[in-house]
Amino acid sequence: MSLALVAVTALAPVSWGTTYAVTTAFLPPDRPLFTGLVRALPAGLLLLALTRVRPRGVWWAKAAVLGALNIGAFFPLLFLAAYRLPGGMAAVVGSVGPLFVVGLSALLLGQRPTLRTLLAAVAAACGVSLVVLRAAGAPDALGVLAALASAASMSAGTVLTKKWGRPEGVSPLALTGWQLTAGGLLIAPVALLVEGAPPALDGRAVAGYLYLALANTSVGYWLWFRGVGRLTATQVTLLGPLSPLTAAVTGWVAFGQALGPVQLVGMAVALGATIAGQAGPANPRPGYTRGRPVRNRTPSCGS
Repeated sequence: MSLALVAVTALAPVSWGTTYAVTTAFLPPDRPLFTGLVRALPAGLLLLALTRVRPRGVWWAKAAVLGALNIGAFFPLLFLAAYRLPGGMAAVVGSVGPLFVVGLSALLLGQRPTLRTLLAAVAAACGVSLVVLRAAGAPDALGVLAALASAASMSAGTVLTKKWGRPEGVSPLALTGWQLTAGGLLIAPVALLVEGAPPALDGRAVAGYLYLALANTSVGYWLWFRGVGRLTATQVTLLGPLSPLTAAVTGWVAFGQALGPVQLVGMAVALGATIAGQAGPANPRPGYTRGRPVRNRTPSCGS
């Protein structure tokens, strides 16, 4: 396994961890769907223009499915959970994503989970809980369901991305563009129906949206899907806890939010689980298909 590959892939969830700070400091309030739309669609169209590669044959349907799971359903569900759940509870519920990936990898990829993988996934969820969860009232049932659904959606998208690979001659950048465009097109009518016309934007908002669309989404998702193609699905998803950890550190630096002993212990536990989850070989090279599934060459995940 290449540590450089893991480190570069880890930049994706680290960049996603800055979303909360950018949204709070730069963007208009109470427009989560519009924010998701601006993150996805312009980034997807930009990557399509750069790569100039369109899906062919069955990949029109596959790109639509992956775009719906990884972007179109994931973004709205994630924002719904964040708005309806207190404190960092959405991140806590969403941190079960690695466990979803373990189960789906066994079902769809034939990868039997090892004890180390299961322990790492549970430890990561516990560590994130210590970092972000605060005392609050009873959780909202719809918010919990939305958080679970968002984690399941992204997990299914990650595993299917691994299973299907990508067509011969198609780069990870082009595959990312397909998914972002498909997901953005799914979000657009929902955003218009729920939130109405786009808000007026000042210079700060434009700068914030440019960051989200370019660095946070275009580059971030390209690195993520590139990693999915070269690492096991569980290795990639166990990098996910870096997102709420980055959000906590960014909140501490930018907004003076406290990080007490419990939060620091949680960070150590989550980071340890993330590192333990990388103890497995990367794929020798990314898979290509001509519309057929790619068999993962790794016999088991996380080992």
